[in-house]
Amino acid sequence: MAAPPLLTLQDVALTFGGTPLIERAEIAIAPGERACLVGRNGSGKSTLLRIAAGLIEPDRGARFVQPGTTIRYLAQEPDFSGFETVLAFAEAGLAPGDDPHRARYLLESLGLTGEEDPRRLSGGEGRRAALAQALAPEPDILLLDEPTNHLDLPAIEWLEAELRGTRSALVLISHDRRFLSALSRATIWLDRGVTRRIEQGFSGFEAWRDAFFEEEERDRHKLDRKIAAEEDWLRYGVTARRKRNVRRLGNLHALRQQRREDRRPVGTVSMTSTEAESSGTIVVEARNVAKSYGARRIVDGLSLRVARGDRLGIVGANGAGKTTLVNLLTGKLEPDSGSVQLGTNLRMMLLDQTRAVLEPGQTVTEVLTGGRGDTVSVGGESRHVIGYLKDFLFTPEQARTPVSVLSGGERNRLLIAKALAQPSNLLVLDEPTNDLDLETLDLLQEMLGDYAGTLILVSHDRDFLDRVVGSVLVSEGEGRWIEYAGGYTDMVAQRGAGIQARTGPKPEPRKASLRERQAVQEAPGAARAKLGFKEQHELKTLPARIEKLEGAIAKLREILADPNLYARDPARFEKASATLVDAESELAVAEERWLTLEMQREASGA
Repeated sequence: MAAPPLLTLQDVALTFGGTPLIERAEIAIAPGERACLVGRNGSGKSTLLRIAAGLIEPDRGARFVQPGTTIRYLAQEPDFSGFETVLAFAEAGLAPGDDPHRARYLLESLGLTGEEDPRRLSGGEGRRAALAQALAPEPDILLLDEPTNHLDLPAIEWLEAELRGTRSALVLISHDRRFLSALSRATIWLDRGVTRRIEQGFSGFEAWRDAFFEEEERDRHKLDRKIAAEEDWLRYGVTARRKRNVRRLGNLHALRQQRREDRRPVGTVSMTSTEAESSGTIVVEARNVAKSYGARRIVDGLSLRVARGDRLGIVGANGAGKTTLVNLLTGKLEPDSGSVQLGTNLRMMLLDQTRAVLEPGQTVTEVLTGGRGDTVSVGGESRHVIGYLKDFLFTPEQARTPVSVLSGGERNRLLIAKALAQPSNLLVLDEPTNDLDLETLDLLQEMLGDYAGTLILVSHDRDFLDRVVGSVLVSEGEGRWIEYAGGYTDMVAQRGAGIQARTGPKPEPRKASLRERQAVQEAPGAARAKLGFKEQHELKTLPARIEKLEGAIAKLREILADPNLYARDPARFEKASATLVDAESELAVAEERWLTLEMQREASGA
């Protein structure tokens, strides 16, 4: 006999501002359940998860929790107020009887020491601290809202392994297909305010959803009912895009096979973005390129050729130097030795992580048109801005919306729309999938599949890399980068392992070169003003933090140097090994941050 549910929501409804957001939602979570909660951006997934956590009271419906059940909720924006250290924040999730050492273990596994000031954490560090607090008590139910946001590949794969081993029931919201497929065994779909459930993980959901849409569409035709044009696109366009993407994936596999055989890709693709005149046959050629910051080698002896039409993915842990490598390949940064030659007739469009090209006071229309009229030129044709915005899942009402009120995902979609409307034959995307929902990822994949130029993509999204790129350039540590044919999965098969946290020596303080200071000053969104108090304090305290991390790493290496440790205490060996990897990753992040602040300080003339 099946165990009764630990948590149930029955006939839940909630209205915001007169518009029903959730109309009829049902959830039942049994002990050990592994469920993902999916739906379009804005469908109410996060709100429903907050209702399940008891943080929002619905307008109608019932919430029941079995007596004694413990629930932990991971919010997208954790509240650190009232906590002096990250360890104190993580330990706040523990209850009497919980393992008091687990919070510190999780923090160290996630690359934090526990002594950090919560008010000074980066987005990625804040996410890691919040995960440690949620996981520390090993609750009966874990409700996780976008747990992989701001995490790099080693941290995502560590979290996957940790959640696989937990006894807690899971309810996950995530845009990471690979993460959802690995962990979910049931899918709860929130669509137009109503939940539907299938007893399959996410890997079986999309085919089921498409079949549901097709059946619903047939029923609607039988009843001779009409659907508004924008609803038809937002709901049923997903299915059409998926079918087209099957063809594109087939083309991509053919391209990868050609890459393995060292032949140039051939064939043509249809355009959905604005095409500039073709570039030369060779787009980028790097010869024995090296770049170091003090004792730390970012790139060492890299030789690489990117030809017209190639789709190159760049992957590595945080701090591996991916953005620096992109700047070298695009000529924004000068190598210490070697040469980078750019091809002829290049029209480059760069979408970087800062998203700084958006002015908060501009409207969505002004971003796309430059404030000139209501049309935008795409692919050599003039299109009304509202029609173009529909392609990127914006409603007509949002055309006059200020950028300042858009969500992170909406801002990212707007930037992608702007980038693809500009004439280009080299598209450089640095983490374009941040804050995007699954439907928007499908749209971006379609746009990139239609792009006729050359693509350089930096991403932590394993599934997206598999769907888009023809080869992957991987950081192997100590400045070595190796190119593998295929996507991320192909790379793992050839390499025998995924991406590991970066290791390397501490950078020695040095003066940034004139060229580097100019690169910082000219980079999009770079701060020309002097460092604020927070940044000055961070720059002052980082050397001590780096030194402390190095001391901890040295101690861990001494422990692991004992040849009999594994036989005597395998648990301690495993814990020390995992802690060492994460401490080295934390050291890499601290070093990278120190360098960024130091260059910014010198660029401001301070």
